[in-house]
Amino acid sequence: MAGFLTTHVLDTARGLPAAGLGIALYRVSGNSHRKIASAVTNADGRTDPAILPADKFKTGSYELVFFAGDYLRASGQAGAEPLFLDQVPIRFGMSQEVHYHVPLLLSPFGYSTYRGS
Repeated sequence: MAGFLTTHVLDTARGLPAAGLGIALYRVSGNSHRKIASAVTNADGRTDPAILPADKFKTGSYELVFFAGDYLRASGQAGAEPLFLDQVPIRFGMSQEVHYHVPLLLSPFGYSTYRGS
């Protein structure tokens, strides 16, 4: 099985998928970040297709950057500037050629993530 990476974002404050949220994916090597993909979440809070498909997958270190501030402003949840959460980076490693799923549970004042399935 070839590896690939998926993600999705849930708006835990509203109890809905976070549609229209921008995401960038970077490959990390030491102090170097190289942007390899970008996407915007669909109505289900997911990217179409996988943010890192099997034909581009390599094991290594990566960083997903979720543009939470833009989403929170657009959904009327932003509050006063500067926002508590604006860009949410999640750095992680993929050591096997399998499916990795990195979701983000987001609210205006907190977030969590985990390795999903």
